[in-house]
Amino acid sequence: MTLPAKRIAVLGSTGSIGASTLDVAMASDGRLQIVALAARNSTEQLLEQAQKFSPKWIVVTDADAAQRQNWAGLPRETKLLAGEQALTDLICEPEIDIVVAAIVGAAGLQSTWAALQAGKKVALANKETLVMAGPLVMALAARTGAEILPIDSEHSAVFQCLQGGGRNAVKRIILTASGGPFRNFSPEQLARVTVEQALEHPTWTMGPKVTIDSATMMNKALEIVEARWLFNLKPEQIEVVIHPQSTVHSLVEFIDGSVIAQLGAPDMRVPIQYALDYPERQAAPWPRLDFSRSQRLDFEPADFDRWPALELGHQAARTGGTTGAVLNGANEEAVQSFLAGELEFTEIVPVCRSIVEHHTFDSQPTLTRLLEADRWARQEVTRWVCT
Repeated sequence: MTLPAKRIAVLGSTGSIGASTLDVAMASDGRLQIVALAARNSTEQLLEQAQKFSPKWIVVTDADAAQRQNWAGLPRETKLLAGEQALTDLICEPEIDIVVAAIVGAAGLQSTWAALQAGKKVALANKETLVMAGPLVMALAARTGAEILPIDSEHSAVFQCLQGGGRNAVKRIILTASGGPFRNFSPEQLARVTVEQALEHPTWTMGPKVTIDSATMMNKALEIVEARWLFNLKPEQIEVVIHPQSTVHSLVEFIDGSVIAQLGAPDMRVPIQYALDYPERQAAPWPRLDFSRSQRLDFEPADFDRWPALELGHQAARTGGTTGAVLNGANEEAVQSFLAGELEFTEIVPVCRSIVEHHTFDSQPTLTRLLEADRWARQEVTRWVCT
């Protein structure tokens, strides 16, 4: 029996995850149908995507950017919507089966929240949603019956490994990290890191923000927090190991000592397709591991002295409350300051640590309070840069 096509809305379609999602849909032989695309202000790229996929809707959340763009080439069957509220309203449409939450950073929280409120299946690439508001988000999904499927390669790997054993039998999960481009740099070399160097990841192709996070290991810190809420784990059950080849995407150790690992080529289209087709697996044209040639898998303990962001991640996972929102907001602003030449690479994590340590902690925040904490953290980074 042929199943009906899954109708997909891609939020953040012009980013790296969004573009990979469209690749997956293009290769799906019609089983994955793009019905909505959304971007902030990359209107020319969004128009090109609309011309290629002819979705029912496109949304530009920056209304001014939408007004500046010439939409003469927009397909007649595609409706243009503009503004943040338009995106929230669109997500509730019954013609949307799956929402790919790929808007980078805290900006993706509210649209993901709306999708969960509507009881949608959410393919989650926006880790900041769970870093900022993990307990609230998981409780909302439980109330509405929404399903969260991870797209992050590490969390998709854990999710897949958990199919091989019950949640109650998990001893720990181990998230792998490539170590980024500066794995073997001395402290003196790190002090001289340029933006161009930090944007050259050795194994993955990602957007600038995530690439910088990988270089500082803040990406892995945020993944620790995400995993804590997504899989309902204790913080001490989450570990990080350095794996330069980026072939093993994560591991799960069970209470009997068995370890299940998920391997694959470092290509984000693989976990994206897994999430969109779940619970089925479908054939795919993506690059595969070549076991006809010699290769090696190296694992090294994560050095918390070298990568202090990891301790910040564990701290946020332990304390919960407003800590994750403050850490994420501070990091987003610090990364932007580094990219703008206003902060040194080695200042990013110390700035975040200082702001986390000095914030007014709230153990049971509302969503409104978390958004306030996020804004406060960003303002503190700006104040730090300006002094």
